[in-house]
Amino acid sequence: MPQTMTLDEKLAISMKACALYQAGDVEGFSRTIRTAPLPPYLAKIYKEKIGLEQLIKSGWNLSEAEAEFGSDWLAR
Repeated sequence: MPQTMTLDEKLAISMKACALYQAGDVEGFSRTIRTAPLPPYLAKIYKEKIGLEQLIKSGWNLSEAEAEFGSDWLAR
C-alpha cells in the first residue's frame, strides 16, 4: 500500500510550487504541484470526467486515491 504524505510534506510542495509560479516559471509550478497527491475525491471525479488515459497522462500523484480505493481502482 502506498504511503501518504504528511501535511508538512504537502505544504512544502505547495510553497515550492507557489514560489515557482511567482517567479514566472509556470511549467515548474505545474510539474511541482502535481507531485503532491491529488485528493481521492478529485481523482475519482477526474477519472469519470476526463477518462482514465487522460488522468494517467496528466501526471498527478494518485497515491492517496490508490490508498483509499485500492491499488486496482484505475482498472475498475
